[in-house]
Amino acid sequence: MQAAQTTVDAGEVAKFEAMAAEWWDPNGKFKPLHMLNPCRLDYITAQIAAEFGRDLADARPFAGLRLLDIGCGGGLLSEPMARLGAEVVGVDAAARNIPVAQAHAAQSGLEIDYRHGAAEALAAAGERFDVVLNMEVVEHVPDPAAFLKACQQLLKPGGLMVCSTINRNAKSFAMAIVGAEYVMRWLPKGTHEWRKFITPDELYGYLEQAGLKPVDRKGFVFNPVSWSWAISPRDLSVNYVTASTKPG
Repeated sequence: MQAAQTTVDAGEVAKFEAMAAEWWDPNGKFKPLHMLNPCRLDYITAQIAAEFGRDLADARPFAGLRLLDIGCGGGLLSEPMARLGAEVVGVDAAARNIPVAQAHAAQSGLEIDYRHGAAEALAAAGERFDVVLNMEVVEHVPDPAAFLKACQQLLKPGGLMVCSTINRNAKSFAMAIVGAEYVMRWLPKGTHEWRKFITPDELYGYLEQAGLKPVDRKGFVFNPVSWSWAISPRDLSVNYVTASTKPG
């Protein structure tokens, strides 16, 4: 049997392996994700509830849904999804992230299937999910088109993928690289490469090419006055998120 092709970039994996122990430190190297996480969760839960007719007022509104968190890291998204009742598989190409995620889930009393691997391997093995979370990953892979095709294969017909990334323009260079890595020092220098950033129109093209139907896109906007993130229907100039479905 031929091995599955992979779009994993070894250099990108090494960057995140070096920071693995800090995933759950809200003031550590992943501080930006901790700050952004409530905003991400608001968008994700709203999209899943709308797509599958779930009531977020229920104790476990996502019960019965199988969910994949690609690039799960230490489990910042996997854990809330499990608490909401989803059957969660978290996969990450950085091997050192997995024991960190497993230990924290055990401490939290959560059952989450964490695995070291890549989306392509799961697709080749016939794994299928109702929901795929693909958050802040696509800008780290060498072949976004191939990666998103693998994500499409991982979805069941009628499934939903939520994908976030960073726009490519002068503002994103100033904020996501100069600001976050050099001025605020929220991230180690070199975490992002501006040339790998993807415009919303490019991402929509990749999604459609992969056989997915884009249904929504919003911006994640940081307010330096309130020191908080918010969802914007118009401002996609730096961080943004999309929802797409696999035709049934």
